[in-house]
Amino acid sequence: MMTLSFLKPAPGRNAALAAVLASVLLTACATGPASPEGSEDVRAKLTALQQNPDMMTHARIELRDAEAAVELAEQPLDNDQETLAAYRVYMADRMVEIARAKGETRLMEADRERLGEQRDAARLAARTREADRAHADAEQARSSEAGAAAQSAREAEELQRQIDTLEAEATERGLVLTLGDVLFATGSAEIQGGSNPNLEKLVNFLNQYPDRQVVIEGHTDNVGSALFNQNLSRQRAESVRRFLTGRGIDSQRLTVSGFGYERPIASNDSATGRQQNRRVEVIIENRE
Repeated sequence: MMTLSFLKPAPGRNAALAAVLASVLLTACATGPASPEGSEDVRAKLTALQQNPDMMTHARIELRDAEAAVELAEQPLDNDQETLAAYRVYMADRMVEIARAKGETRLMEADRERLGEQRDAARLAARTREADRAHADAEQARSSEAGAAAQSAREAEELQRQIDTLEAEATERGLVLTLGDVLFATGSAEIQGGSNPNLEKLVNFLNQYPDRQVVIEGHTDNVGSALFNQNLSRQRAESVRRFLTGRGIDSQRLTVSGFGYERPIASNDSATGRQQNRRVEVIIENRE
């Protein structure tokens, strides 16, 4: 029986065949379909956005859609589908750019809203501070007014107490202290005893109210000549002025006049009336 020896592999041919098959397989793998050109760049752009927390916060849906588009663009296609591959890459790139634009727009809107809230908060804080200052100023003003009113009340009370002590009469001209004729000996201009309780009270009052001006007026009855009484009334007023300056009262505060018997306050027809007319009046002028 004849055998077909050429169909049997010769020794060593198995190893050679295996090597050839392996080489073919490796070549086939090396030249298999690859991701379309440009898809890697789009993937890099998308990855950069996905690593940005602001983009992930403000463009989450758009990034999800871009991810799907990039995955589609990365799928290998046959050589005769280059146009489709380029279109997918282009669309993926547009989706990535849309996600970027949406994220940046929403981020700016969020920043603007935050700045607006901060501005409103600052304005509110400024108005609150202004209101607080106004309230504090009003409280201080009320307190000052209350203090001033209380001080004025105390001063008025003290003044009235001094007036009562002085036994002066409040008139339109001011406070009038009348010093009777017992202050002087008959026909004399010298103060008897060199002092008088009413004069000491007057000194105390004038020391306590140094802004008050004083008019000292001498008066007499109608006994004697007009010239004599004129001179006597002025001399007695001068004696009171000297007493006051001797107690430290500024002479510039004191004005002296003598009216003789020109301004009686009672009738000179009786001894009682004439006694009332013989007087020195000290007028403590009101403050302007």
